Amino acid sequence: MGCLWLPLVVWGARGKLVESDAPPSSVGESIYLRGVLGSGATLEAERAGAPAMSGQRVACVSCHRRSGLGSREARNVIPPVTGAFLFAEPTQSSDLPYVEGARPARQPYTEATLARAIRDGIDSEGRQMSYLMPRFALGDNDMAALIAHLRSLDHQRQPGVSEDELHFATILTPDVSEERRQSVRRVIEQFFADRNNTTRGPVAQALTTSGATAYAKMMFRVNRRWVLHVWEPIGPPSTWEAQLERDFATQPVFAVISGIAGRGWPAVSDFCERRAVPCLFPNVEAPPTQGDKLFHTVYFSRGVLLEADLVAAALTTNSDTAPPSRVIQVYRSGDVGADAAQALAQNLEHAGRSVISRPLAPRESLTTALRSVKSSDALVLWLRSPDLQGLPPESPARQVYVSGMLGGLEASPLPAGWLDRVHVSYPFDLPEQRRVRVDYARSWLRIRQIPLTDERLQADTYLACGLLSETVKHLVDAFVPDYLVERLEDTVEHRVLTGYYPRLTLGPQQRFASKGGFLTHFDQTAAAVPRLVADGPWLTP
Repeated sequence: MGCLWLPLVVWGARGKLVESDAPPSSVGESIYLRGVLGSGATLEAERAGAPAMSGQRVACVSCHRRSGLGSREARNVIPPVTGAFLFAEPTQSSDLPYVEGARPARQPYTEATLARAIRDGIDSEGRQMSYLMPRFALGDNDMAALIAHLRSLDHQRQPGVSEDELHFATILTPDVSEERRQSVRRVIEQFFADRNNTTRGPVAQALTTSGATAYAKMMFRVNRRWVLHVWEPIGPPSTWEAQLERDFATQPVFAVISGIAGRGWPAVSDFCERRAVPCLFPNVEAPPTQGDKLFHTVYFSRGVLLEADLVAAALTTNSDTAPPSRVIQVYRSGDVGADAAQALAQNLEHAGRSVISRPLAPRESLTTALRSVKSSDALVLWLRSPDLQGLPPESPARQVYVSGMLGGLEASPLPAGWLDRVHVSYPFDLPEQRRVRVDYARSWLRIRQIPLTDERLQADTYLACGLLSETVKHLVDAFVPDYLVERLEDTVEHRVLTGYYPRLTLGPQQRFASKGGFLTHFDQTAAAVPRLVADGPWLTP
């Protein structure tokens, strides 16, 4: 089947987009992203004096990134390879957006000299290229397809970006309480108001770019006004994606920031991935984990799924006590505890341990589920605070594990008779260690007279907005959705005020910025009020 020649778009004068006649190429995309040729064979490449490499390991995306706008590896700056940067004349450099690593003063490439660079490592001016650039074995058809893909990387008119505004959305779904939705909404709306009051509209700001590369110049950046759109789908999750499509058609947005959702979140995630809209740090307790299928959605952590790994590690490696005769876990049907219970069961079954899972109907009492629990059992409770308040005075099991995220962390309302047996899975930094970082967000809320209704939820939302603000500044005027995600990966690890998390890092194939947690217990000897302390060091399952 022949491909259609659709009009594409590249950067033109003053960073605007203009039409191009380059054809899209699924073969070129496959070579660039996966290292797979049109024939289905793997891409092969070599460097002088090094063993041959092939496949995903040498795919262009590894260095030049999905956006094609390059990256930084230690002191090595990888240049952009989109068509606009490769083929631009030096006199057109001022028309291009600022991207670190761009080399606008060099001779522009032609398709012939670009093919030579890819195959032989000779640049447009006849010079030997860096050792970091492999030499690729590409036939003429595959080469043409790859070059077509490089041209197509300039192809989209960026959604939600105008000369003086940046449009963002936050998504609040009906499967969480109104109180929690409003907690998130108030923080985001206030952050946007503060940001717009500080920048005071679309003012052109003069700045000098870094002199670390040849692309150092005086330029102007427009401080665009941020516009927030609150999208609130209604009805069952099966209808949300269509509703979000209508919202996006009415007003395209550059990115989705924070928001909150329950178990229906995959419908929102699917929308963002299909639309290629960055979705940054949504408040989701059990995010989907499709590995390399995810790109545009970035989370603070894996939530209760991370907790399941922490509990599994404790149940399979704890040598201080005799292993339990049975592992019994209790959760509410329809809540995210069901996802955690499934993950824990899979982990323990892989370790050769059987698990008894006892789902509770929405209004069913805990009494029945706990009736047959024995002292020799390990009991795992994926339950929220109202259920924990209804526990009997004494624990029937010798070992008890409670979800910190669902149960309220150190404020879990556990009966006193349970405290000496309970371990709380804790995918955050401990209270004493995070106090200074969280105090900053708490003070921000107090000064703006926003009620402190859910500290962790509000602190995470504030942190998400702060990371977005820092990352957008690094974009300068290169408003490309994929590039926003890539720059966020670089920005996040330099953040000092990380709220509830001891450290945040993201790599090109990582979508969870905080990767570990603690198993904790209540210390009832050090103070009048029991204090939550770690069983051991920070764990990264």
